Amino acid sequence: MDLRVDFSGRGILYTEEEIAVVAEVMRHGKTLTQGEHMRAFEQGFADYLGAGQCFTAMNGVSALELSAQLCGFRPGDEVVVPSHTFTASAYPYLKKGAKLVWADIDPVTRVVSAETLEKVLTPRTRAIVVVHLYGYVADMPAIMDLARSRGILVIEDAAQSIGADVAGVKSGAWGDMAIFSFHSHKNMTTLGEGGMLVVRDPELAALVPMLRHNGHCAYPDPRPGGGRDYWIPAMGNVDLPERDGTFLMPNNYCLGEVECALGLKLLERIDRINAEKRERALRFIDALADFPELEFHRVDSTRHNYHLLAACMRNGRRDAFIRSMYHDKGVRCVVQYLPLNRYDFYRKLGLDRADCPNADAFFDGQISFPFQHSLSEAEFDIMLEATRETLASLRETGGGQESGAA
Repeated sequence: MDLRVDFSGRGILYTEEEIAVVAEVMRHGKTLTQGEHMRAFEQGFADYLGAGQCFTAMNGVSALELSAQLCGFRPGDEVVVPSHTFTASAYPYLKKGAKLVWADIDPVTRVVSAETLEKVLTPRTRAIVVVHLYGYVADMPAIMDLARSRGILVIEDAAQSIGADVAGVKSGAWGDMAIFSFHSHKNMTTLGEGGMLVVRDPELAALVPMLRHNGHCAYPDPRPGGGRDYWIPAMGNVDLPERDGTFLMPNNYCLGEVECALGLKLLERIDRINAEKRERALRFIDALADFPELEFHRVDSTRHNYHLLAACMRNGRRDAFIRSMYHDKGVRCVVQYLPLNRYDFYRKLGLDRADCPNADAFFDGQISFPFQHSLSEAEFDIMLEATRETLASLRETGGGQESGAA
């Protein structure tokens, strides 16, 4: 086929109105960082989410780093993280002194549940990171009940699940903290990078501006020198934020005014983007209903925004399918999120032990289809036809598991 379908496209295509917002800030913005558009985006996001105080960050990882600092880990504290997730969900907590403990996923929803989390909790568990992977929101009512009964902090990694909800409460509005990503391939993206941190506790929220922006803060009133000259001793103070008697080192994780202005504008469209992706995902899944060897997670509700479209092939033909799709059909599927304990990074740190059979089984049969919002109808039709033809061909050739299957 002449038209190849892959993951190289942008997550979304910007409208002319969204492009105009960017140009307006470039031409007339009073500043390009830490200004009115940042404050408007943070307030607009808080209004959209319906919970917590919101703080922009330069990407989702920066927001995760800030959440890890706010956890206030003590020596011996543990944080539970799904083994099946992107690495950024885990290593910020390791950097801040926590011991990582891997949790398995539910075999149907492919995210953690209260049951899989409870199996690995100990008296040393300080926090749980709940990742709403693929755009599906985990069972937050049950998870929050479990965490509250044990006095455990909950951080929602909602990087992929913006706008999705459980019982009318959006992802990111359940936990003690939450993070969002506006990376290039997300359903909402602010020019390639961007993030948001949500903090429920007002005392912790008060620390974020200093942590995010180099320790900058106002001088106490009255200013040194009596406040007669605004420049004495400097335009503003630099101090160390403090949590429970411990000083926290600041960072520079600020998001620019252009990205903030675009983010606020995109909030007007994100629910429509999610609905369009969900409709297309269900159309794809239903068109393949006569091929049960390809297992999807079908959710016809706002609990799933289908940031990604992932399936599992449990007959051992996963690699043959991906190989044929790419070489014969021009459709580049991928395999995502190797269980973290199987990466060299975590092995070298002695974190290679995990009792996560569901995560292993899902990864070893996983197929992730190109599914950015910018995918055209022509590309979508090619991918669907190629999938049907490839599955039919594999049925005809038969055979057992490939010798190279994991």
